[in-house]
Amino acid sequence: MPKYKYRDLHPLPEAENVYTRWLAHLDDIFTRKQDPERRAETVRDELYQLYLGRPHGGKINVNMTTELPFNVLGLSLNSFNATLEPEYYGDLDEEKYAQRKPLIWFWQMFDRSPVGLNHWLGFRFRCMLGKHIFRHIGRNVKIFHDVEFSYGYNLTIEDNCVVHRGCMLDDRGEIILHAGTSLSDFASVFSHRHDPLEQADVTNMVTEIGPRARITYRAAVMSGVRIGADAILGAHAVATKEIPDRAIFGGVPAKQLKSKDDIPPKTESPSA
Repeated sequence: MPKYKYRDLHPLPEAENVYTRWLAHLDDIFTRKQDPERRAETVRDELYQLYLGRPHGGKINVNMTTELPFNVLGLSLNSFNATLEPEYYGDLDEEKYAQRKPLIWFWQMFDRSPVGLNHWLGFRFRCMLGKHIFRHIGRNVKIFHDVEFSYGYNLTIEDNCVVHRGCMLDDRGEIILHAGTSLSDFASVFSHRHDPLEQADVTNMVTEIGPRARITYRAAVMSGVRIGADAILGAHAVATKEIPDRAIFGGVPAKQLKSKDDIPPKTESPSA
């Protein structure tokens, strides 16, 4: 069987130059500006141009009823005027999250903007923000659109990982995606659990995946579970216990179906 590797794609040279300059500009600003207020102002100004096609400036007219929808949109581009779900959690580290919240808001609003489906730009934009949000992000990481995470500061993504669209990375405890791991569309990884009798009783745990593991379409990894190296979790499966290296699991709850070591190696077809 042939092997199909990712193609190396690029926008037109003029666009690539503009995109690269914009990302470098943002990366420099977020490196120099660590305080939440300055970051929030930068994100608001950038979102104004992405969404409204003009720079932010001037006072809004709060008395004009006809301008209320426009003002609602404009005010909502400032992360200080939005609340995100993780802010309601009792175990939030307020200082760490406050520093990251403007960038998380930028991430989410970029994905919902007219440029959010531009994969070449999106991969680089999210990795640039990941440097300032995550505990660690490695090289050659690809994160597609509409990926959600909780706090960000408890998330490690090592080299050559791929996180496809719609994935949920619940890093209330801690999540580690080891090198070469792939999460298919709409996969979920959790790192906290609730007591069955008392919902407010939350236990945070470390969830580790890989290296080179594959969590396939709409599969879920529950908190505290370790997925071994080169292992596969099948579509729609739910991993509730450790999966050994090179094992293939499927079902709800997931059980071992086979091991990669049981699969005979492919042989080359003789040439005609």
